[in-house]
Amino acid sequence: MDLGHVLHLLIPSWNSVAILALFFAYLAIAGSILPGKVVPGATLPDGSRLHYRCNGLLSLLLLVGLLGFGAKMDFVSLTAISDRGFELLSTTFLFSVLVTLVLYAAGCKSSNQGSSLKPHVTGNLLHDWWFGIQLNPQFMGIDLKFFFVRAGMMGWLFINLSVLARSIQDGTLSQSMILFQLFCALYILDYFFHEEYMTSTWDIIAERLGFMLVFGDLVWIPFTFSIQGWWLLSNKVELGTAAVVANCLTFLIGYMVFRGANKQKHVFKKNPKAPIWGRPARVIGGKLLASGYWGIARHCNYLGDLLLALSFSLPCGISSPVPYFYPIYLLILLIWRERRDEARCAEKYKEIWAEYRKLVPWRILPYVY
Repeated sequence: MDLGHVLHLLIPSWNSVAILALFFAYLAIAGSILPGKVVPGATLPDGSRLHYRCNGLLSLLLLVGLLGFGAKMDFVSLTAISDRGFELLSTTFLFSVLVTLVLYAAGCKSSNQGSSLKPHVTGNLLHDWWFGIQLNPQFMGIDLKFFFVRAGMMGWLFINLSVLARSIQDGTLSQSMILFQLFCALYILDYFFHEEYMTSTWDIIAERLGFMLVFGDLVWIPFTFSIQGWWLLSNKVELGTAAVVANCLTFLIGYMVFRGANKQKHVFKKNPKAPIWGRPARVIGGKLLASGYWGIARHCNYLGDLLLALSFSLPCGISSPVPYFYPIYLLILLIWRERRDEARCAEKYKEIWAEYRKLVPWRILPYVY
């Protein structure tokens, strides 16, 4: 595939615009009317709290059902996304640029002094556009930050499913493709099953909504995390029994660490007296959890995330570095983020953080880093 052909494929079409618009419209309507647990967010500096309707799993399953029915009735094509991968990528990228420019302009005009909508303008246009100037901007009552995260995670699954449909249609379905699809689907379904945990993450609590988050949610997550599936469409991989078993163990261990660590942190924030692994939680300075996974490494959830990312790529074998883009990128990102987290926590908790570091010396991987 030459460069000219790729550039031609990247040209947005009205079909890609329609697919994206229908997807967003469905998410907005379903997210507003479908039942779901309403979860209070973190308390903001002004004492206010946002509330999130966590009905992502129901919205996802309903959309899968609707698309399945539509395909059976020949209303939609299951390969519509995989047929237009590049143009959907460019369309979503352009949308991310435009929507963040609108967010910047609207934020600059805002006179709201509440924590969610108070504009934080530095005067550096590029900085403010990239990082955002408002914490929780809304559109027609929809919290855009929570909305874009949900859209990105669902988009990842639907790209994968469309690639799977193309593989079946082309007669190239393989054991590797099945493993990749299975692991990703389980991870995404688990994310939506525990969607309320997202409300206590740093991105939701503290990051302002700018191009960095919008691009990350809408473009980076769905289109780069699915690279392995695209690669398997044109590359045949034969996995032995030992490789399959090792791949499954990597996924299971990664899931256990990732989900276990995040659940412990979420439960601790809701109830600091809740037991961890059957024992009273050890707390440093009344603020920092030092029990369970958080007594093993200060950012142990990152280890689980890295193992899961690796399990998504292992079905592709080791003949090419291309399918390993995601775990390699994630390793770099999480080391950078871990160091940023360390600096923030040291400034916020001061001597409490120093005590926690002495008690838990390992950052991500015990005895290694």
